[in-house]
Amino acid sequence: WDARDLTAFEVAKYSLLKHASIKVEVVPLLEWELRAAGYYWRSFHTDGNGQRWDDRDGKPYSTSFSFTRFCVPPLALADDDCPDWVLFCDPDILFRADIAELLDYRDRDMAIYCVQHNQEPPEREKGLGIQKRYYRKNWSSFMWLNVLHPSHTTLTRYRINNEAGSWLHALCWLNDDEIGELPAAWNWLEGWSELDIEPKAVHFTRGTPDFIGYQNAHYALEWRDILGERAANLPALTTLKMEI
Repeated sequence: WDARDLTAFEVAKYSLLKHASIKVEVVPLLEWELRAAGYYWRSFHTDGNGQRWDDRDGKPYSTSFSFTRFCVPPLALADDDCPDWVLFCDPDILFRADIAELLDYRDRDMAIYCVQHNQEPPEREKGLGIQKRYYRKNWSSFMWLNVLHPSHTTLTRYRINNEAGSWLHALCWLNDDEIGELPAAWNWLEGWSELDIEPKAVHFTRGTPDFIGYQNAHYALEWRDILGERAANLPALTTLKMEI
């Protein structure tokens, strides 16, 4: 969750629940609560252009969830009521299919399933900051996690707060054979993925359709339709709180 992505979060949540045939609980990762609970303490600074820089590895990052996503395995392991499989996804996603389909991907030998992109975006900037290139880019933006897998115990709070961002986003706490592959449709990258793929989840990684320059992106009209439907059928936005 990021305050600057609040509209995107609401579209992602509403579209996910609209298509879901199973019970789903959506839990926003609120950075300030993770800090208060002792899961997250990475320091950063912001330059004159509003760009965030991580003080640990000295590199720019874009959102409040750039690092907090990696708190999901230890959070889940600490929760006796947490299901065995948990999805993390970025908020700039439009769901177009039933999330229950992911239940077909639950090999206990796999710690994570994700779409294994080979992405090298040409843009230097994106909606909320600098566009970076790194190994296994966007693998961590949609992670179907087997939270009981023993390898996740090596993703300690110390590592979450001290390892380089590139190490974390490349899933380097896992062996390669513990990373399962989801079909490309489950993390279809707008502006990058093949147009002949029918997306189950459209990821507006460059910027959601409410950003200048992306109003006419692929599936922008559908995204705006969901936003309008959400506004018409649900109460006004309320303060979000996550229980830890």
